[in-house]
Amino acid sequence: MTDAAPDPIQKTAAPHPRGHGVAWLLALALVFGGGWAGWRWWTAQEDARRVDADDTVQRLAALEARSDRLRGELRAQSQRLQQAEATNRVLRDELLGIGQRAAILEDNLAALADPRRSGAQALRLDEIELLLGQGQQRLRLAGDLDGARRAYALAAQQLAGVEDPDPGLVDLRQALAQERAALEALGDDPRRIAAGRLDALAAALTALPIRTPADAADAPSWWQRAFVRLVEVRRSDGALAVEPADRAAGLAALQLELTLAQAAIERRDEDGLRAALARADAWLTRLWPDSQALRTQRAALAELRRLPLSPDLPMLGSSLEQLRALRMRR
Repeated sequence: MTDAAPDPIQKTAAPHPRGHGVAWLLALALVFGGGWAGWRWWTAQEDARRVDADDTVQRLAALEARSDRLRGELRAQSQRLQQAEATNRVLRDELLGIGQRAAILEDNLAALADPRRSGAQALRLDEIELLLGQGQQRLRLAGDLDGARRAYALAAQQLAGVEDPDPGLVDLRQALAQERAALEALGDDPRRIAAGRLDALAAALTALPIRTPADAADAPSWWQRAFVRLVEVRRSDGALAVEPADRAAGLAALQLELTLAQAAIERRDEDGLRAALARADAWLTRLWPDSQALRTQRAALAELRRLPLSPDLPMLGSSLEQLRALRMRR
C-alpha cells in the first residue's frame, strides 16, 4: 500500500504579512518625522524673521527719534544763531553811535577850548529863547501857523550853530525837531476853516426859498385877495415870520447872531460860538419854512458848532521849557 502523495497546496505555507507592516510603519515614521522636522525648521525660520523684523522696527524707531532730536537741536542752533546775529547787529549799531557821539564830543570840547565863543553862545541861546517864545505866541494868540513855523525854523538854525558838549543841548535839539514836525503836520488853522464855513453858510441863507411848493399850491383865491385888507386867516400853529416888519427884524437878529459867531471865531471862543450858532438856528426855523435846502443848511450849522477853534498841539512850548530849564541848571 502506497501512501498518497501530499497536497502541494496544503504543504506550502502562506507568507506572513508581518514584514510588510513593519516596513509601512517605518515609512510612516519617516514621513511624520520629516514633516515634524520641517515644521520645526519653518517655525524657527519664522521666529528668526519675526525677531529680525522687530529689531528692524526698533532700529527705525530709534533712528526716527534721533533724527527728531537732531532736527530740534538744529532749530535751536539756528534760533541761537539768529539771536546772536541780532545782538551783534545791535552792538554794532551801538558802537557806531558811541563812536559818532565821541567824535561830536571831541569837536565840542575842541570848540569849548576857545574862550571867545562863550559869549557868542550865550547870545545865541537868548536869541533861540526869543524865537521860540515868538513862535508859541504867534500860534496861540494870532493863530499864525506860518509865522510860528518860520520862527521855529530860525530857532533850529541858531541852535545848530551852538557848539557846546552839554548833553542837554542834544535833548533840546531832539525836542525842537519833534515840535517842528508836529507843526508841519498841522493842516490849516481851525479858526480860518470855521470862518470860511460861516461865510459860506451866511451866503447860502439868502438863496433859501421863502415859500414851499405846498404853500404855492395853497394860493389864495380871488375873494381872499379881495378881502385880505379886511380879514386875514392864518394858521395858529405856524411860527414863521410872515409880515415884512417881522421878517426884517428876524433877518437883523439872524445877522447879529452870525456876527457874534464870527467874533467868537476870532477870539477862539468855542462856547460863545456854540451859543451864537444855537440862537441862529432858532431864527432859521422862524424865517424860512421847512424844506430840504433848510435842513441842509441846519446840518451845516450843526457841524460848524462841533468844529474846534484851536489847533491840537499838546507838545507846543516843550522846547522853550526845556531850554529855560537848561539855562537854569547852568
